[in-house]
Amino acid sequence: MTFQNELINWYLNNKRDLPWRHTNDAYTIWLSEIILQQTRVEQGLPYFNKFLENFPTVADFASATESKVLMLWQGLGYYSRGRNMHATAQLVMSNHNGNFPNQHDDLIKLKGIGAYTAAAISSFSAGEARAVVDGNVFRVLARYFGISTAINSPAGKNEFFKLANDLLYAEDSALYNQAIMEFGALQCKPKSPNCAVCPISIDCYAFQNKVVNQLPVKIGKAEKKHRYFNYFVCNNGTEVLMKERQAKDIWQHLYDFPNIETNSILIIEDTDFVNQIKDMFGEEADFKLITYKKHILTHQIIHVQFFALKNYIFNFSKQKELNWVSLDVLNELPQPNVIKNFIDENF
Repeated sequence: MTFQNELINWYLNNKRDLPWRHTNDAYTIWLSEIILQQTRVEQGLPYFNKFLENFPTVADFASATESKVLMLWQGLGYYSRGRNMHATAQLVMSNHNGNFPNQHDDLIKLKGIGAYTAAAISSFSAGEARAVVDGNVFRVLARYFGISTAINSPAGKNEFFKLANDLLYAEDSALYNQAIMEFGALQCKPKSPNCAVCPISIDCYAFQNKVVNQLPVKIGKAEKKHRYFNYFVCNNGTEVLMKERQAKDIWQHLYDFPNIETNSILIIEDTDFVNQIKDMFGEEADFKLITYKKHILTHQIIHVQFFALKNYIFNFSKQKELNWVSLDVLNELPQPNVIKNFIDENF
């Protein structure tokens, strides 16, 4: 039995019952693919269901407010992808008469859709013969064929994409794509793959040469940047002061508290820090540390200190992104997880 047939046979006997596998609707498949770029299936499924429930059609998605989209996206990270989805839905309405495209060459032109997503949607919705190459596919191919070229290098990407397309099962490319992706997710896992019951281990280079844990090869990422946020919680009993984050930084258009960013974790006794606080909130400002949190993002580590603030004076004309928000509507605002968790614990 060939490599492709072995994988398909395994898939038919082991595949998970997932809602997007019961449709060839390009819009529904697009939702699942973008959401699953962020997280594992188990974590992403509730988000998929939530998006489909709120936006059953691309027209519903396009007509939603950005704030509503970001609220539903909250917790997935990479909020730009949520905004890109919103822009894509609007493009589909204006450029495709509200019909979500299912052909690769049309899909690749939409915002936030790259080579992988375009191949996946066109393959699963229209049966287009495009190899879908995600992290699972990279791993299966690297181990089975013994490829040591780094998967995140230009040479590696070219090598793997050529091999993936050469292996594409012409009779049913969508079925094969699903099979190899699912095989990587459930069988040929990143850590502790179940090689003892693997149907292709007899011909697997990595298994036979005892290098399973060494493949695939990936060039190391740059060290994460550390940032230090000092949030000031201003609560008058019925309202809290919130700030809408602006463009060109993380969490664009999400809401957090007034913030002073510093170069390191500072203590209240630090003279420069005290001067910054008094300059921002007035000479009589009284502040007390509530808690410290470390928030880890893909490329950054955010060190967060929360301070309770009293006796403050604030110049709203200089900080127009700040507004008093009723505690009753606070949960309707999209917030970074570190802010949402603090609010859930303290309000």
